[in-house]
Amino acid sequence: MDLAISLYFTRAELILSLSGLALLLLAAWRSDSGRLVSLLSVAALIGASAWTANLMANSAFEFGGDAFAGLYRMDALGNLAKMLIYFAAIISIIIAPRYLEKMGGMRAEYPILILFAVIGMSIMVSANDLITLYIGLELNSLAAYVLASFVRSDERSAEAGLKYFVLGALASGILLYGMSLLYGFTGSTNFDLIGKALAGDIGLGSLFGIVFVLSGMAFKISAAPFHMWTPDVYEGAPTPVTAFFASAPKVAATILLVRLAITAFGEQAAAWQQIIIVVALMSIIIGAVGAIGQQNLKRLLAYSSINNIGFLLIGLAAGSAQGVAAMLVYLIIYVAMTLGGFICLMQLRGRGGEYREGLSDIAGLSKTRPLLALAMAVFMFSLAGIPPLFGFWGKLVVFQAAVAAGLLPLAVIGIAASVIGAFYYLKIVKLMYFDEASDALVADDDKTLAITGGALALAVSPLGYLAIPALTAITTRAAGALAF
Repeated sequence: MDLAISLYFTRAELILSLSGLALLLLAAWRSDSGRLVSLLSVAALIGASAWTANLMANSAFEFGGDAFAGLYRMDALGNLAKMLIYFAAIISIIIAPRYLEKMGGMRAEYPILILFAVIGMSIMVSANDLITLYIGLELNSLAAYVLASFVRSDERSAEAGLKYFVLGALASGILLYGMSLLYGFTGSTNFDLIGKALAGDIGLGSLFGIVFVLSGMAFKISAAPFHMWTPDVYEGAPTPVTAFFASAPKVAATILLVRLAITAFGEQAAAWQQIIIVVALMSIIIGAVGAIGQQNLKRLLAYSSINNIGFLLIGLAAGSAQGVAAMLVYLIIYVAMTLGGFICLMQLRGRGGEYREGLSDIAGLSKTRPLLALAMAVFMFSLAGIPPLFGFWGKLVVFQAAVAAGLLPLAVIGIAASVIGAFYYLKIVKLMYFDEASDALVADDDKTLAITGGALALAVSPLGYLAIPALTAITTRAAGALAF
């Protein structure tokens, strides 16, 4: 009976696993099956999303449940994160075929690798044990290393994959060392039992374990000072892959970090909160300042990603249900803004058909591509948190949670740093609307990109405020799945 319940809770992962294996066989038999495999991968993700939505709507599982003897936890938090991951993966698959075909790298393995990465992320967000955490993390990472270097004919892509692999291995080593310390000093790998063992006075060994685990997780979410890989990998990887890296893995690693902090380290909030506050401030400042001098749009969005992770961590630093709920609201809005930004980038094509990424390439874009310039302006203003765009609401709820938790100085510094970050977003808008038009770009006729980007632009426009009641209810319920 326990096995049946475990398989019931993990059916979304089973759907994706069996689909991935079947599609791998199809790709081996048919060398020209790239677009077909992409469509079937999207269908598999939709099926997993439907099952996850069913679990979310089922009142019998309102309080969640454990699977495989406590290794895996099905609850509202994990289900919400999975829906967001599946959404980002679907977008990353449907925007990729034409881009990769022009780059000479469209193969059926692309959507399959995304499926396997998503399986790892699904395991990560439901992990309730250090062993489950590591299995999910490495399954995601192994697929991500290949995705980063997917276009083999592009030296930048190969270099990005190599850098990601080397630095990822270092981060995994740090994480494993922290996990071994926690196991040695608490006697368990289960999050709940670790939390109980850490109650009371904390020893030096356990403290070092917490520091190492948080450091390893900070690398996975590209938080400063463990962000060094992000600009290089984002620039070198194919743009659809970069869009995927900037969205889905961030969701998985952030939710996993929340579970660790609240469930496993909850009894030692005073210890981990200081670390999270420092990492949040460093990410906000380094992300804002580092982006100012960038001339490559993908590198600029990489620093934007680091900056936004800092704002997300402010919600976690609050250490409250309100803080986690605010963090989830920000995360949902962030995924839409980031995917939209990269979709706009993918529509910048030169006269020779090549994809352009330079800041100077968008000069006067409003005169040659007015709708594209408008969509990009919406995403940039929203990322900057300028009202009335929906990104403003994400920052507002995070700062409110910090103030409610007595972290007023952190909120004040965050608000001040967001003004610095607004500079480079406004710089992009200024280039598009006030500089002389560049003749380097030609019109792009990819309707998939236009429709997807337009829909995401509407989602982060003032129309997004209509979703606030639903977002508040969903994120509050998800945050309530954790024991504060």
